Amino acid sequence: QKVTVDVLDHLERLALVDFRDSEGVERLQKAIQFADQLHEVNTDGVEPMDSVLEDRCLYLREDDVTEGNCAKELLKNAREKVEEYFVAPPGNIPLPKLEERDTYLQSS
Repeated sequence: QKVTVDVLDHLERLALVDFRDSEGVERLQKAIQFADQLHEVNTDGVEPMDSVLEDRCLYLREDDVTEGNCAKELLKNAREKVEEYFVAPPGNIPLPKLEERDTYLQSS
């Protein structure tokens, strides 16, 4: 199954994974082929599950804080911060130009 430039662009932005070369695109196509096998499973009449453990009673543990109060120390590691939050760069992986990705998709 072929992967379009639009799908590749969308996946790169969602996953922050770089598929810029033909090896990356080939790996993605193999993953899609592997996942497509799920379409062969008959799911007629099967209700979706909230959890694989939905038939069990799940107990929550007490949330006991054993260490903490170190936000100022942790924020010293931030290149950029706003109030008490780390600021991530708008695109923290370099994305190839559309023409480059189109070339990789056509060659695979």
